[in-house]
Amino acid sequence: MRGTSRIIRIPRSPDGHVTTPRTRRAAALLAAGVLAVSLAACGGGDDDEDKGGGTSGSTVTLPKLDGETLEVAAVWTGAEQKNFKQVLAEFEKRTGAKVTFVPAQDPIINFLGSKIAGGAPPDVALLPQPGAIKQAVDKGWAKPLGAGATKELGKNYSQGWQDIGKVDGKQYGVYYKAANKSLIWYNAQVFENAGASEPKTWDELLTTAQTVYDSGVTPFSVGGADGWTLTDWFENIYLSQAGPEKYDQLARHEIKWTDPSVKEALTTLAEVWGKKDYVAGGPSGALQTEFPASVTQTFTGGDQPKAGMVYEGDFVQVNIGETKAEVGTDAKVFPFPAVGDTAPVVSGGDAAVILEDSKAAQALATFLASPDAAAIQAKLGGFLSPNKAIDPSAYPNDVQKKIAEALIASGDDFRFDMSDQAPQAFGGTPGKGEWKALQDFLKNPKDVAGAQAKLEADAAAAYGN
Repeated sequence: MRGTSRIIRIPRSPDGHVTTPRTRRAAALLAAGVLAVSLAACGGGDDDEDKGGGTSGSTVTLPKLDGETLEVAAVWTGAEQKNFKQVLAEFEKRTGAKVTFVPAQDPIINFLGSKIAGGAPPDVALLPQPGAIKQAVDKGWAKPLGAGATKELGKNYSQGWQDIGKVDGKQYGVYYKAANKSLIWYNAQVFENAGASEPKTWDELLTTAQTVYDSGVTPFSVGGADGWTLTDWFENIYLSQAGPEKYDQLARHEIKWTDPSVKEALTTLAEVWGKKDYVAGGPSGALQTEFPASVTQTFTGGDQPKAGMVYEGDFVQVNIGETKAEVGTDAKVFPFPAVGDTAPVVSGGDAAVILEDSKAAQALATFLASPDAAAIQAKLGGFLSPNKAIDPSAYPNDVQKKIAEALIASGDDFRFDMSDQAPQAFGGTPGKGEWKALQDFLKNPKDVAGAQAKLEADAAAAYGN
């Protein structure tokens, strides 16, 4: 299972926030699974879409679908699910179709497998890994996108974002949602009280953490109950420290997890995870803290929260929105500091894939590839779109707007989340593989060699090499 692996370079203003992009890294590499451009028109319902009778939105024409029903599955919960339902409601309004959101469980491929085995697959699923798209194709579940959706992708997406939704040259996925997973959010009052400043390097981050600690606040909140947050920590350090070429090789398991570069990254990671009283609740507390709580506990409790900083992507804003903190004033953000020569930015995303081909399913994929759909969720916050046609003013605050502008301006020059490129058994299954190995490492950050051995054994089994 392969995806595109690239890097976004996001420069910093003096206050540490994202500004306009620097010169992009030349010669961005394609991972093995990314194939040649193909706009082959497949799937049903496209001829009908091109004929009259549709209802026009601001940028895309959709067919009349009165009486049609659709089920859409995704692992999204809470505010993220609520916001996406507003997008589906707009699709219903424009077409007359009835859409039902189906909450899925991780790993979503297993969830879909049980649905398909029971004869009741959803029509469309939002898949969070390129590897999951390939699995769905290999199992014969996924259906190619038709001409309508493919046309929207060609207009609105860079080639890189189109390519990671392809398998064997055919377009299967619409990357509706993206993520900048290289951000550290902080409680502004805590930093002000401590006299702490936004760091630009890893050493500066450790100094900032000590300054926060000395003020009486635990530096970091870690959502260790969700293993994916731990893989993101590792990936940012590894990408910056080992460099993009090594990152690509490790993502494809062309080098082993026992490689010295992995040892160096884990040793660096232990400078935070293994530092006494640097993680809220200690290792055992962090391992019982789910991602949403890792955010909210950083922005509640006045100037004495459980932690001063929390690492994760732009989508943290959704969870900040569940507190009284305001993004940009009470809750601020700086890019993940440079561990090596270049500060990292790792991207992720969720792609809409059709499982039950129909005129209605193709129309929904077309809508999700349009800026109309993305703009609805963008204004609600906690959402980042790879759609280059969306007006940046759709984003609700300057922080999110700058993050979005940098993503779009980077074009094809980005690196995709490493664990999302891996076979799901290694990179995307709770309690197994990389998730479990890094949870064990959080519990015992001194055992670098043991973590490497476990990671390599699980990777070898999952990749088959």
